Amino acid sequence: MTLTAGFANPVADAQSCFRAVLNAMARPGRVHLVAGVTAPFPLCGAAAAVLLTLADHETPLWLDADAEAAGGWIAFHTGASIVTADRSAFGMALTLPDLTGFPNGTDEMPETAATIILQVASLEAGSRFVLAGPGLRVPAILTVTGLPTDFAAIWQRNHGLFPRGIDLILCSGGHLTALPRSVSIKDA
Repeated sequence: MTLTAGFANPVADAQSCFRAVLNAMARPGRVHLVAGVTAPFPLCGAAAAVLLTLADHETPLWLDADAEAAGGWIAFHTGASIVTADRSAFGMALTLPDLTGFPNGTDEMPETAATIILQVASLEAGSRFVLAGPGLRVPAILTVTGLPTDFAAIWQRNHGLFPRGIDLILCSGGHLTALPRSVSIKDA
């Protein structure tokens, strides 16, 4: 296997990506640009950047079957241990997995819930969703290609667990957005 480089400028690029993830979590549905990484197949640049930023040797990481092709690159650059979904802190998926298979935290420790990095086809076209909740003064519209047709219902079940529940980081090309468990989502 040929390994590509990680971040071109590791410190500045990781800081920039971390800021983008934090801003995306604080303002659900707002799309942010990330750059500085040459992603391995089949990952897009944003998904690779988020992995390099959030995963390390102490991070239990789950990969879906389609993302496993990048497993060597992820292991080399992050040192993250690959685990089953039920033991993960983060997941990398190319299709939305069953969220009930991941840790969703506890009422006392909701921060122990998993975060799924989900690569989607587009954050500019596709199905439209209305987002409401913390970080949004008025409801926001998110347009995504690559989520299941029943995503709003799936998310409603996840959101109903709040303060527990799974957080999603959606990545497409060099862009990302976030759906924290605190946000409610309906079909537009």
